[in-house]
Amino acid sequence: MIIYISGGARSGKSRYAQQMALQLSENPVYVATARIWDENFAKRVELHKADRGPEWSVLEKEHNIHLLPLENRIAVIDCVTLWLTNLFVRFEEDTEKTLDAFKAEIDAIDGLAGTFIIISNEIGMGVHAETELGRKFTDLQGWANQYVASKAEKAIFMVSGLPMSLK
Repeated sequence: MIIYISGGARSGKSRYAQQMALQLSENPVYVATARIWDENFAKRVELHKADRGPEWSVLEKEHNIHLLPLENRIAVIDCVTLWLTNLFVRFEEDTEKTLDAFKAEIDAIDGLAGTFIIISNEIGMGVHAETELGRKFTDLQGWANQYVASKAEKAIFMVSGLPMSLK
C-alpha cells in the first residue's frame, strides 16, 4: 500500500510521515533518497537524522528504491524531489526516460507487500522557474507527483503542519 504525502517546504511532511510510520510499526524503515552536494545540505540531513530515534532502520539509496529489502515493512521514502533529481541527472535531463524509470520504480514498490509512505514537495505553488531546465524539472515533478497520487490508497496534503486528507 502506498500512502502519499505532499506539501510545500517546511510544511511538516516528514514529521507527519514519521509519526504515522511509528503508529504502524515499532521498527519502521526510513529510506533517504538524498545525495549530499554541499555542507549546508549535509547539516539539514543531520537535523533530519536527529529527529528520528533508535527504532528506525535507515537505508540510503538515490534510485532503484524497489531493490531495497522493504518487503512486509513500514517504510517512509523521503523524498520524490530528490529521487527524481537523481534520476534526472542519471538520464542526462531526459524527462521521458526519467519519468519512465520513476514510474517503473513506483509500480515495483506498489507490487511489494508492506506500507510505503512516500513524501514529495508539491510543485507549482511558488515562483515560476526562471530557466528552461527549471521549468523542465517542474513539469517532470508535477507528472511524477500525479502518478504517485494515482497509485496511492491514501493521499495527504500538508499545510502549515496540518494534514488534509485528499484520498
